Parts: sequence; C-alpha cells; structure tokens
Amino acid sequence: MDFKPEEYRVAEVEQANTLFLKGTSFMLSVASLSQLPPDNLPEVAFAGRSNVGKSSLINALTKQKNLAKASNTPGRTQQLNYFNLAGKLYLVDMPGYGYAQAPDGLVKKWQQMILTYLQGRANLKRVFLLIDSRHGLKKNDLEIMDLLDKAAVTYQIVLTKTDKISTTALDKVFNETALVLKKHAAAHVRILPTSSEKGIGLDALRVEISSLI
Repeated sequence: MDFKPEEYRVAEVEQANTLFLKGTSFMLSVASLSQLPPDNLPEVAFAGRSNVGKSSLINALTKQKNLAKASNTPGRTQQLNYFNLAGKLYLVDMPGYGYAQAPDGLVKKWQQMILTYLQGRANLKRVFLLIDSRHGLKKNDLEIMDLLDKAAVTYQIVLTKTDKISTTALDKVFNETALVLKKHAAAHVRILPTSSEKGIGLDALRVEISSLI
C-alpha cells in the first residue's frame, strides 16, 4: 500500500475539518430526477453495495450520529438523499446496490435514473465509491465502475471497515484494487482507506471533498 494519509498538508486538513464543523443538514429525498435541487452548488455522491457502510461514513464525516439513516431492508431504498454541507456543497447518499430485496422492475427503473443522473448532473464533481475492505471489489462494483466510466464521471475508491482486517490483508486488497483502477479511465488514482468506527482516513476524505468546492 503506497498511500499514506499524512501526505495531506496540515493546513489542508485544518481547512477541511473547519468546513465540516460548520454543520450539515438533511435537505430532501429524490425519487425522480424532476425533484433534483438546483445545481447551483457543487455536489459529491456516495455509492456502494448494500451494507458497505455509507450511512456510517457520512455520519462520521459530519460528526452527526443520525444524519444519514440506513434502511432496515437493504436494497429497498431507491432514492437519492441530499445533505447540505455548510451551504457550500451537496452530499448525496445514493441507494446501496445489490438489490437482494428489490423487484426487477424497480431495479431497472433505478438503474436508468442513476445513469441519467450521472450523465446529466453538471455540478457532480466526484462519486466516492465505497468498497468493503474485507471483501474487495465484487462483480456489481465492477459494473458500477463501468457505468461511471460510461457517464464520464470521476470516481474515487473509499475502502471501508479497515479496522476489521489485518494490515497484511489491507495491503493486499489495496494493491489489487489499484491494479483494477488502471483499466478504468474515470477512476481517481488515490484510494482512501477508512474506518467510520475508529476515525481512520476521515481527515483525508474531508480534504478530498473540500478540495472540490
């Protein structure tokens, strides 16, 4: 693993943390593209398989325990949840993919909405694609990466739950993921290892987000 969080400058970290301390609030849930808010602010989106830890990561980033709420039934929530970060940027919580409990028709409708959203949202600066570090990239992760490549949207891999595996195992999944990213044109080269529970990598992720404003 060749990336170290300390590569970020102290001033960058302080500036990013100051931004997040200004507060984040829930805006709305979007079930159709006609409900999208105005594109007057930059926005970043969080994507990942069901149970990858998106809600926990958003809550940890914003230092609010119950800002983002996970669905009790993975695959059921098919909405884009918008949060306003200090009036400077939108954070978008995308539905977890996996679809174990979702009807086929709903899945196809969601997929089309997401592709249209990705291709047409001019203020979308980056998608943070969450990967459970215990499992690495799976088939549906690769499908989403292909979708993001097709939409020409820059995305960055965030490894979650890194406190649950050994350093050796983390190095392995990090390096395997880095090799795959070389084949994807829209992928950001820097992989961010994180743990919502232990606070690992949160400063680095805040810096990446704040740099897009």
